[in-house]
Amino acid sequence: MNTVEIIPAILVDDFEQLQNDIELIKVGTKRIQIDICDGQFTPNASWPYRKPDNNFEMLVREDQSLPGWESIDYEFDLMVNKPEEVVDDWVLAGASRIVLHIESKGEIKAAVDKLIGRVEIGLALNIDTPITKISELGFKIHNGEIEDGAIQFIQLMGIDHIGFQGQEFDVKVIDKIREVKEAFPDLDISIDGGVSLDTAQELIDAGADRLIVGSAILNAESPLNALEEFQNLAE
Repeated sequence: MNTVEIIPAILVDDFEQLQNDIELIKVGTKRIQIDICDGQFTPNASWPYRKPDNNFEMLVREDQSLPGWESIDYEFDLMVNKPEEVVDDWVLAGASRIVLHIESKGEIKAAVDKLIGRVEIGLALNIDTPITKISELGFKIHNGEIEDGAIQFIQLMGIDHIGFQGQEFDVKVIDKIREVKEAFPDLDISIDGGVSLDTAQELIDAGADRLIVGSAILNAESPLNALEEFQNLAE
């Protein structure tokens, strides 16, 4: 059995908070997920939508880089409407993976087409979204692959209301992991939301390949120690 990847997740109001949170954990991880909420697809907004500044524009222009970019790969969880209009900017900002939510308004497949060959692409499904929604949006499925390998992973949400950290874990995601594993045996499965030391082992046993951990790491007395606990559990 391969080691499960533990990915710390950051949800912040502004770029200064982003820098501070990255500083807390960057020596303990090779990858960080940054949650991006536009305040339309999600009830709340996060950086760079919550407090617009010039930092995002500077990242897009490549006039500055994300903290720790030399040693850290960044994935952006785009909880936004019309992702096809913004994915190019997030690639320029430093993404190595991008997560698209299939419930968002817009042309999800067009966003995927823009990203193919540039970054790893994941499709996120809310806990009550059937996996049949993938084909309903026009994605071709053949022999357990989506769009002939264009999609590298599925992100399943382990909570009812996305865009907030610290929510209660929903056990329905356990059966959903097994369902996705059966339908797409070659795709990695990430779990985002409600992941804690109490729920992690059950998720791993069900077949999760990656655990996205937010508040259980960042809100701990020692984020680095908490991250190490998860990593030890996942080995």
